[in-house]
Formats: sequence, C-alpha cells, structure tokens
Amino acid sequence: MNRPPLDLSTARILISNDDSIHAAGIKALERIALALTDDVWVCAPETEQSGASHSLTIHRPLRARKYDERHYSVDGTPTDCVMLAMNSLLGDRRPDLVLSGINHGANMGDDVTYSGTVAAAMEATLLGVRAIALSQRFDEDTPLSFAVPERLAPDLIRRLATAPWAENVLLNVNFPAMPPDAVTREQVVRHGRRKLGDDLRERFDPRGRAYFWIGPQRNGETPAADTDIAVVEGGGISITPICLDLTHYQSMAGFADVLR
Repeated sequence: MNRPPLDLSTARILISNDDSIHAAGIKALERIALALTDDVWVCAPETEQSGASHSLTIHRPLRARKYDERHYSVDGTPTDCVMLAMNSLLGDRRPDLVLSGINHGANMGDDVTYSGTVAAAMEATLLGVRAIALSQRFDEDTPLSFAVPERLAPDLIRRLATAPWAENVLLNVNFPAMPPDAVTREQVVRHGRRKLGDDLRERFDPRGRAYFWIGPQRNGETPAADTDIAVVEGGGISITPICLDLTHYQSMAGFADVLR
C-alpha cells in the first residue's frame, strides 16, 4: 500500500545520523529541514557510530542528553536514537518524515549493509514513518563541503514527498563531490557493487602485540550506468529505493521442493 503525498510545510521532521550530533553534516541537514518546515527535531548519537549498521543496544541502559527542547543525543547507536526519539522523546506526536545524515562520505552499493546512516532510516521505516538517508561523497584531497545538498536537497525532498511511497521502503540518496552548478542530473537507480576490500593493515603496539585496521579500499565491478555508483561518479545525484522485505521469493519454491 502506498502512502498519500506528504505536505512538508506542516510536517514534523526528525533528524538523526551516525557521525554524531556534533558533526557538520547533521547541522547542514538541520538547515535543509528548516527550509521545509518549522517543526524539526534532532536526536543523534553522542559519538561517531559509523559502520554500526542496524545495531541495537540491549546489554546496558541508554542515556539521553537534552540540549534544548528539540535537540537530544543518545549514548548509543543510530537505531537507538530513532527508537528513543519516536517512542519517547518527541512526546505524543511522531514525526512525519525522518532524515538521516548528511553522512561524511557516500553510502553506495554494498555500503548500505554497514551504514549507520541508512540504518537510522531503516528503523524509522520499520516504525511506520517515511525516511530518507542522505550521504555526501567527497575526495580525500579536498575539503568536505555540503554545498550540493544544501542547495539542491530541499527541492528534491519536497518532490520525493509527493511520490507514491510504499510502507516498507526507504530512500537512499547520494550527492556528488562537486560545486552545485556542476551537478549533472538526478536519477533513480539500483545499487551497484562495491564492498570494503581486504585492505587489512597489520601493525604492532608498543608491547609488540599485533593489531589490525580495516583500510578504506573498496573492490567492485566497473559500475553499470544504471547504478548509484556510476551516477554519483558522473556528477549526478542518485536516489535508490530500499525495500526492507529481505525475502528472496524466487528461491522459495526451489528450497521447498527439496524439503518435501
């Protein structure tokens, strides 16, 4: 079932991320949200939680820190933040839209299985609220800038809010690393393939004991034109719908047959 179009001018928006409440990206996203509505709330991790995926804190208590009426941090994961905000901190009115990000770095292809940014949007979707994860690609040798989403995201989000939107679907949006005027297009595409590679760095601590650091290298196929990776590398904005029903229906009959 698709939801009706959302009027953002009267909507309540919740913002979260995985880079922490102190990150530049979430401050940029709050400015974007305030261009859409006056009712904007922030609940994000106290410390960076990149790579936390859809993890939930269940073996210790969580503490929420209130900065003012609409700004909170939680000493947990992005999933914890969205769950606490929606079920407690926002009071008797849930958000109409959850925006997660803006992540410091793209979340494309297989990145989404690790991403805390995407996970915050997943949690909102599981709780019945429309959600968009937003990420900014950047080059290591240039300063990180959120000029592209700050210029282009408000109108993009407004248009996406009017589209048919299934209840178990979230949107994953990635912005290219270039000036806003150089952005080539917006395109709805599938995820490509690029996995964190086996770039393990072995080092030794002062006591001579080995430890390992997972490096940034990503290995993958040459991206097809209809993938998020190709669009963003070509200077465009990628939009990918993600469905939370993970069942592979085409395989069900085959597995059922061998169990008869």
